[in-house]
Amino acid sequence: MGKPSWETEELTALREMARAFCEKEIAPNSERYLEQHHVDRDLWTKAGELGLLCMSIPEEYGGGGGTFAHEAVLIEEQARVVDSSWGQSLHNGIIAHYILAYGSEEQKKHWLPKLASGEVVGAIAMTEPGTGSDLQNVKTKAVKDGDDYVIDGNKTFITNGGQADLVITVVKTDTGEGAKGISLVLVETDREGFSRGRILDKVGMKGQDTAELNYTGVRVPQSNLLGDQEGLGFIQLMTQLPQERLIIAVAAVAGMEVALAKTIEYTKDRTAFGKPVFAFQNTKFKLAEVATEAHVARVFLDDCMEKHLRGELDIPTVAMAKWWTTDRAMAAADTCLQLFGGYGYMNEYPIARLWADNRVQLIYGGTNEIMKEIISRSL
Repeated sequence: MGKPSWETEELTALREMARAFCEKEIAPNSERYLEQHHVDRDLWTKAGELGLLCMSIPEEYGGGGGTFAHEAVLIEEQARVVDSSWGQSLHNGIIAHYILAYGSEEQKKHWLPKLASGEVVGAIAMTEPGTGSDLQNVKTKAVKDGDDYVIDGNKTFITNGGQADLVITVVKTDTGEGAKGISLVLVETDREGFSRGRILDKVGMKGQDTAELNYTGVRVPQSNLLGDQEGLGFIQLMTQLPQERLIIAVAAVAGMEVALAKTIEYTKDRTAFGKPVFAFQNTKFKLAEVATEAHVARVFLDDCMEKHLRGELDIPTVAMAKWWTTDRAMAAADTCLQLFGGYGYMNEYPIARLWADNRVQLIYGGTNEIMKEIISRSL
């Protein structure tokens, strides 16, 4: 595939560094990450030393002073080594940006340099056992007691949950209905009453430490509130979710391109009935379809990227990007897996891992059904 339309010379240099990092630090360890259900803790600090964490955070807070395009390059290069274990896109593109956008000066100066160095790993706890995409109905409560909040509740499907040192927690600070009273509170994971449940056994993304989190009378100072007053949480979430959905689209398109490249290579090398699998008309036609859809997806993604970098990407458009790219990426992975035959179903082949990892993209960040609901409201 050619260079994305938004890629500058500086970003090409970054891509080379990110590719070298992923090939050296992630690819040789990926099997171990899958077995232990988390990346090595020092992967974070190694990335921090190279300046690969918080690249889109201003330099005054320890970040790289770049844009979302810098984050997108790393997401794409991680996808190229077929890794879903390292939760850097959430840490860099989401957690750090909640603190940058809504944190006090004190919170920004305290947390952002630590996120940028890898000393602190971040997570965000939205989903609960009883609420998925319906964020208005969270049950976790933060009740005022003196100068503290006392937090009680349970969260699930938390990316980076096993290793996180800091969790942005979605809570109810008010008994009001719906979005009223939803707030975001910073919770350090060494606080008394905070505990982690099991690392969840997923169909794919097996190296990612997706966890359950439990809050039993967890006390944090009221100064850990994100924002200058309570009840802003739902607006904060809705404002940041477009970037989260764009992150998912970036990963989906990169995944399509990787699946296509690996399948072309395999079908040209593998023979059946005395000729390469690629020589069969069905193979060529199927790959022609995937190549076309990958190209269309890349053009759409690049347009969304350019809009986002100008601050013009609206919620319905990014919802379109999230549902369409993930849907087509899943279809592409399925088509490509079929062309590998029986080997496509073997976990040691990257196409099998890619297929299993891709499936959740249709669910997280807001299900694709929710994306269509969002789009329909704009019609």
